[in-house]
Amino acid sequence: MLRVAVCLIWLAGTAAADVVSAGYTGPTTRYDHGVLGDAVEWGALEMRTSDGRLVTVTLPETRVFEDTAPRLSDLDGDGAAEVIAVETDLRLGARLSIYDESGLVAATEFIGQTHRWLAPAGAADLDGDGRVELAYVDRPHLVRRLRFWRLDGDRLVEIAGLDGVTNHRIGDPEISGGVRACGGTPELVLLSADWSRIVAVTLPGPRMRDAGANAPGALDRFLACEN
Repeated sequence: MLRVAVCLIWLAGTAAADVVSAGYTGPTTRYDHGVLGDAVEWGALEMRTSDGRLVTVTLPETRVFEDTAPRLSDLDGDGAAEVIAVETDLRLGARLSIYDESGLVAATEFIGQTHRWLAPAGAADLDGDGRVELAYVDRPHLVRRLRFWRLDGDRLVEIAGLDGVTNHRIGDPEISGGVRACGGTPELVLLSADWSRIVAVTLPGPRMRDAGANAPGALDRFLACEN
């Protein structure tokens, strides 16, 4: 089943942005991983700007966007949104890539092995210092390590990490959890490594707290600040 490419707005910055929406296009089956439940990935990223332009980034045949949807967030605090995407090399696995209307801004290193993936967890000012942190789970089915980054010019700088959490199961079409802000500092919401508990993570630290059993509907209620 083809995944619908839609833009997700993440909690991080509210000023007007040059890029106002983004989506994946160019469906392709050239990568045989299927971590999100089907054989289709994406060969291109489309970004719509506030002046009406449509900017397309087309990947080489050796890469795909292996993702549910691009995410918009003002990562450097300049009032303009960057686009966060999972970009995969067919030989070297996934990396987190940051784009804007001019092209690639920054990226992490590729994991280094084919069929190895990462799952974005969220972007927000997680420590209250006025700067946005972004995070992903490195190999959520194997390593299960949450890694935190900041955008510094044309580099992504790793600032913290935490083991023993995940946000995806092989074959699920969506990434679980996200960012919640319930009247205080935003929290990343994830699952314990065995999927039995909901956990909330903040910076500095990182600090992790148990948010209860992962019973049916509990994760959605927690994200909605209902408990």
